Amino acid sequence: MSDLASRVFARLDARLNHIGPEPVALALSGGGDSMALLDLAAEWARARGRGLLALTVDHNLNPDSAAWTRFAAEAARAAGADWRGLVWAQARGGAGLPARARAARQALLAEAARDAGARVILTGHTADDVAEGEWMRAEGATLGRLRRWSPSPAWPQGRGLMLLRPVLEERREALRDHLRARGLSWLEDPANADVRYGRGRARAALSKALPLEGGEGGGGVDAVPSAQARVTAPSLEAPSQASRAHPHPRPFAPQGGRGSDSDPAWAGVLPLSRDASASALAAVLLCAGGGATPPRGDRLAVLQSRLASGEDFTAVLCGARIEASGARVRAMREPGEWRRRPVAPLDLTPGVAAVWDGRFEITTDQPGLRVDAAAGRLAQLSDQERAALSGLPPAARAAAPVLIDGAGRARLAWRAAQVRALGLRRLALALPPAEGETTQEAGLFQTLHGETPPSDLFSGEDC
Repeated sequence: MSDLASRVFARLDARLNHIGPEPVALALSGGGDSMALLDLAAEWARARGRGLLALTVDHNLNPDSAAWTRFAAEAARAAGADWRGLVWAQARGGAGLPARARAARQALLAEAARDAGARVILTGHTADDVAEGEWMRAEGATLGRLRRWSPSPAWPQGRGLMLLRPVLEERREALRDHLRARGLSWLEDPANADVRYGRGRARAALSKALPLEGGEGGGGVDAVPSAQARVTAPSLEAPSQASRAHPHPRPFAPQGGRGSDSDPAWAGVLPLSRDASASALAAVLLCAGGGATPPRGDRLAVLQSRLASGEDFTAVLCGARIEASGARVRAMREPGEWRRRPVAPLDLTPGVAAVWDGRFEITTDQPGLRVDAAAGRLAQLSDQERAALSGLPPAARAAAPVLIDGAGRARLAWRAAQVRALGLRRLALALPPAEGETTQEAGLFQTLHGETPPSDLFSGEDC
């Protein structure tokens, strides 16, 4: 086994189950990075007895894209992997094309992986991608930083899914050397060199950088120099010193009974520390608001400063409401957002899980139901239902999901459906683990304490 294969196998073993019926998904474009990862991951899967599902997205942006998709399909099957092709049907040119294509690709990959029962998607990002991202951020781009293990950015399609980047410390050319040694070919997408786009400009700029330092293959991110930025290994995996100095909020809030003083995550209320880092604050806001785009910039900095000052206040950002009183700070959905940006009621199909407002996954076996916010309908609820909500902040009560039948009658969703709050798990996966902790594939299938209400909260109700 080559040194490269040994390193990649070790990274896969550290995160993935060695047995299990669920496949591991792999994003396969046909380019050199993903082709090398396919070859390495297929060998690992055979050795460990795991299924491997390669997923290829045809963006419909190049006249050769159909041929590229066929190439990827043939390569996947030759490697012994299952394969599925996906198509971006809404492809069109114009401003922001790379970002739109990336978002569509992430959503398609997430949906296909979930449909297959996978909880992890392997991607072929390399140390060169890290350096290019740093260069682009120095030029003003708002890209997130790549980590070896991170949640899918697609929401809600990617709920509960993790991305694993087992070649993130490897150089792009080292992966091509692996393919050459194995007699395997790959595709070159001309869009990667198109200087009209930030990625192409970054590659052009970095190709003129100083000669690489370090040895062949495993030199890691430090081997990629840049006049604008220098990427260091800790940015891949470990929390920064700043984030350790400002602890993240507890993702697992203790749950009490009716009317308790705990943080009721089952109803979409998340706890927050006053000294939370900017990244932790952004994650909490995103999870409480149910959105897909995290807050950045001055408004986030102002909110962080107000929290750190000890001030009591209420603020709204990113569709989330922050209520700070003394040492207690809680984040929840801002119901007033429905007046500004109305959320249409969601019709439910019996037996099919549906995500409402980006915050709750709801499954019912009853026909003719739709889900909407409790705002304006609280008076229609039974005394027992209102009592169950009495321990929540008023904003959280108004933002709770209710089911409406064909006669227009409303009842709390927890009464007639299986309801799982998504914010708690989303937050737990978004935050870097505490020092010494490692999250793994096995944990992605477990129900978290707090995702559902306390067992006695709706006792005697219909569900």
